[in-house]
Formats: sequence, structure tokens, C-alpha cells
Amino acid sequence: MKIHSFSDFCDALSDCGFSMGGGNAKGIYSVIPYGWEQQDNIDSPVKWHTGNPETDPWEWRMRVLEERKDIAYSKVFFRASGFITKDWYEYFYAVRRRGYSFEEAYADGMINRNEKRIYEVILENGETAFHEVKQLCGFSGEESSKFEQAVIDLQMKMYITICGRSRRINRRGEAYGWNSTVFTTVEDFWQARGHDLKSVSPELAYNKIMEKEYSLNPNAKLKTADRFIRG
Repeated sequence: MKIHSFSDFCDALSDCGFSMGGGNAKGIYSVIPYGWEQQDNIDSPVKWHTGNPETDPWEWRMRVLEERKDIAYSKVFFRASGFITKDWYEYFYAVRRRGYSFEEAYADGMINRNEKRIYEVILENGETAFHEVKQLCGFSGEESSKFEQAVIDLQMKMYITICGRSRRINRRGEAYGWNSTVFTTVEDFWQARGHDLKSVSPELAYNKIMEKEYSLNPNAKLKTADRFIRG
């Protein structure tokens, strides 16, 4: 279907179940198949980085989190952003987590110490902005790259996810600066939206996603399709 608005985007995403977050399909699939570099040659009202909430896909990544109860957005595919609907999230969750709790994953060496620091802060504090997580964890400026890598790794492993945005608050209680991404645990994200993640066999989940991938992109390479699923 042609996408002309935020509503069209949500309808299309509900049909396909998952999508890369930007205009690059990365060899799999993207609801919006072009980025801002190509949009001048595209005959569509949908344009990147215009600030129009109805026609700017950059705005839609936050709108789905703020207005929808059935769509997640986070860095979940190829360490880049992506959308997953609730029904399909359960399948990715089953493959990525394989039934492990955070404590079990850490005990088995699947989670490193930096990831553990970050996860425990978010678990304890609930919804927490990126800059607040870094401060509460005590990461220094020299550790910024390690901190950012660990935040992405936790999203890829589906232990935390983006739940919104916020701005810094000064001593007078006034917001200032750019918006900061807010994170929560995956379980809290869905529970806040009235959903519990059902238990699904990882093998069944993998096969279901693979079948759907090839229905969306019959030309996908198997190695790329596998990496898309497993993270």
C-alpha cells in the first residue's frame, strides 16, 4: 500500500509486523523504502525531517510509542532502529531471549558487567532517560563509547527498549536542550500497554519470522535473514 500519512504507516506496519526504522531496508524490509537522500525523487507527501507529524517518518518513531499500544520501536535490527508489532514481538523475544531471565543470562556470560550496570538502574528506577542512566551508572566521559555500546546490546538482546523521550530539567524546573531517549525494561514496556509476552518455542518463533521475512522480501539472502532474526 502507498503511505501518505502516519495512519497509513501504522496500517501497513500492522500488516507486515516488522520493519527497519529508517529508509534503508538492509536487505530485508522497510515500510518506508527511501531515506532523506532519495526523497526528492519520490512522488509522495511523506518526507523525512520536515517536522510534520503527519508526513515525517522521523516523527513517527515517537508517535507510535506515545499513541499506540501495539508497536515497539528500538535498536533491534543490525544494531539499528526497527519497528515490531506486539504479535511479532513475542517471536523475536523468544528467539533473542530463549527463555533466559536477566540473572540467568548474566550467570552464563551472555551479559557483561556494563550491561548489568545499565539494566539494574533501569529496572530499579523504571522509565529512565539516556543521560540519567549514564549518570546513575557512574560512567565517565572516557567510558561513553562503552556505555553507548552496552545500551544498544541490551536493546538487541531485548532486555530494554525505548519507551519515549524527555528533556533535561534545570534547577528552576524548566526543560531545556534536545530530547533524550527514555528506556524501560521490555516487560514493563508491554505491561504498561496492557500486554504480557506469551511464551513461544524459540524454534517455532524462528521459523515463523523467517517465513514472514521471505513473504516480504523473496530476494533476501539467508545469512542476512538469519542475522535479522537472531540479532
